[in-house]
Amino acid sequence: MGISYKLDNFEGPLDLLLHLIEKNKVNIYDIPIATITEQYLDFVNHMETEDLNIVSEFLVMAATLIDIKARMLLPRETNEEGEEEDPRAELVARLLEYKYYKYMSLELKDREVGAERLLYKSPSIPPEVAKYEPPVDLDKLLDGLTLAKLQEIFRAVTKRKSDRVDPIRSRFGNIRRESISLEDKIKSVMDYAREHRKFSFRGLLEQQPDRTLVVVTFLALLELMKIGKIRLTQEHLFDDMFIETLEPEGEDGELDLSELQDEGEGIKGEEIDGIDG
Repeated sequence: MGISYKLDNFEGPLDLLLHLIEKNKVNIYDIPIATITEQYLDFVNHMETEDLNIVSEFLVMAATLIDIKARMLLPRETNEEGEEEDPRAELVARLLEYKYYKYMSLELKDREVGAERLLYKSPSIPPEVAKYEPPVDLDKLLDGLTLAKLQEIFRAVTKRKSDRVDPIRSRFGNIRRESISLEDKIKSVMDYAREHRKFSFRGLLEQQPDRTLVVVTFLALLELMKIGKIRLTQEHLFDDMFIETLEPEGEDGELDLSELQDEGEGIKGEEIDGIDG
């Protein structure tokens, strides 16, 4: 019974043999060598190629099939163990190996085609996770640390620090003089009192940028209380004190500071130096 098949471009003689076996639906371990040889030779006769390398491969396989067919007609040879040798055994082993690699290549091809339809997102790690640092193992960190080594490290650190200090420039200091007129501060505080009428003593002092101005502001408040321009009240002990102007609302005349007495503190028209420390 003949079989019809299409003349495809096979990868080689083993590919053609495997195709014929699958078309005939025969057991690869029990190949009907006469039928397969006949179909194989028919294919070789219909080959249309001038490449001698390809033709030679198919002709070698054709000769191998004819040899196997001839050996199948002869009595079976036995091996050293007394078992009959099958002339097709070597061909079957080659076909199985070829079939294994062929199916493996098809599987890899399918995976490649499938991978072309996949899109991968670059990993995005939340900032809080990216900043995470595993806790330090103190036992591992301090392993092998002795008191002598710790003292040596301390000496090295202090030596590097002392080497960076200029022995001459390190003795230099900053001489600062801030000229603050108490008379001007009294006028400034009085203007503030006329505007707000009643305000916090602590709040006024907290507005001053440095300790020198705090002291001058406090002196200015004392002088204004002395000349009867403001008064200070406190409801309970340790509560915040409130300052209230005693001038009628709307009055904004010049202050008469001629009665201020010079008590050795440089009050009238004097300048108070900046307070360091």
